[in-house]
Amino acid sequence: MIHVFVGPTLPRSEPLLAAPGVRVWPPVRHGDLFDAAIRSGDTAVIIDGVYHQAPALRHKEILAAMGRGVEVIGAASIGALRAAELAPFGMCGVGSVYTAYVRGEIDGDDEVAVGQAPDGDLHPLTWPVVNLRQVLQLAVCAGVLHSERATGLLEELRAVYYPQRTTAAVRAVCRRQGETQFARWLAEQLEEDRHFGDIKRADALAAIRAALNGRAPQANACPSPPTWQTTYFRRWSNTFARDSVDGLELSTEDRLVYQQVFDPEFRRAWTAYLEHRSLHPADGGPGLPLEGRLAQVTSGDLPADRVFHPAVDLRDEQAVALLLAHETEQDRQAVTRYASALAQARRSRPGFQVAAVRDDLTRQLLERIWQCPEHHFDAEASARGLVCGARAVEMAKRLVPGLLEEMNETTERKEAACGGH
Repeated sequence: MIHVFVGPTLPRSEPLLAAPGVRVWPPVRHGDLFDAAIRSGDTAVIIDGVYHQAPALRHKEILAAMGRGVEVIGAASIGALRAAELAPFGMCGVGSVYTAYVRGEIDGDDEVAVGQAPDGDLHPLTWPVVNLRQVLQLAVCAGVLHSERATGLLEELRAVYYPQRTTAAVRAVCRRQGETQFARWLAEQLEEDRHFGDIKRADALAAIRAALNGRAPQANACPSPPTWQTTYFRRWSNTFARDSVDGLELSTEDRLVYQQVFDPEFRRAWTAYLEHRSLHPADGGPGLPLEGRLAQVTSGDLPADRVFHPAVDLRDEQAVALLLAHETEQDRQAVTRYASALAQARRSRPGFQVAAVRDDLTRQLLERIWQCPEHHFDAEASARGLVCGARAVEMAKRLVPGLLEEMNETTERKEAACGGH
């Protein structure tokens, strides 16, 4: 399967995007390459991406995709920029924009940036600098402009903030600079060919053809995961880990946190995970039974959960199976309800963030659920794989809107029942 992330550079109606085996995605954003639909052996063609209105695609997300066997090709826009940055690590670049970045002829993000409508319309509303540079070069070749005047005009056009660099703005700059002949010439060329000077479009089509023909340029091998799998990367990969269970599309992290909070037997699941990680260390080192590893570092006066705090990789199917061993269908339905309550809180309260949920409220709710006294709170959190009380509060905040909603419904039912009697 060939996954093409494209927006302003090519319309969805482009015939090449309808080729068999091509799946078209919106402009790529942070988290998209973690999607389970992008599998080993597939090709991801990155053309357009967001970076102003939403978090941009991170470099390590591309490295992760390549590390699991996905060929990644970049061209035309943010794809060309990322390919130039990651070519030494295995990402393939296609086209003149990519080549210009590699050679250092251009270096700014604004070279390829275009404005888009906020309503989801993916058509470009402004001119990118790379296309302006191209039409100015063509004007010089056609004798419409001298090279010095073209250079000056490019600087004036580049000084316009990219979301404001519309066709009307281009005409206004040309009038101000006395380049009305060039403006008329450009309008005539665009009337004859609406794609005149659009090198981003040409590069995008070349990249898709390369993917379809299996002739993408060969790049260097990707580095081994330990060189780039940082704490931040693991946090991102866990955030975007999802699975379809019983017809429900669920966040794996939400499922785990629900078990850590509500399963009274989760201590056993966490101990099983610690044993698994001790026998199979993430760094590939020698395995050792948990009891033996604990004896190496303590005198036996501390439980394993207070000593070892291994990171959880929710892409590890065996680890997930151990941690969710006690999960029931009712648990998964509850996770869905809690996620819906959180989404409703975000919709109904502009600017609402999970971090804004009160720490003291969350802690009180956890103490009630765990039925533990305040001085045992940290130990209970540790036994459930949450490291400490503060970390437990941080992770459980996502559940608070749903929990409060359930508590209110329970209170209302009791009051209704009492009123009925």
